[in-house]
Amino acid sequence: MTDFERKLYQIFVNMRLYGKNPTLPELKRKTGKGEQEIREATKSLIRKGAIAWNKEKKIWVI
Repeated sequence: MTDFERKLYQIFVNMRLYGKNPTLPELKRKTGKGEQEIREATKSLIRKGAIAWNKEKKIWVI
């Protein structure tokens, strides 16, 4: 896991603790990265099994 993936994962974990889903603008603000970089890192985390999207509840599963 790269440093950016680890940072993104930690943001997902922290926001899930408070029952929130991070939005793309929030992720841009918190990471300082662009949309493409965030999407690539998120896809990488999904492929690694670190996170998953629950379509029914519309939440990230950690």
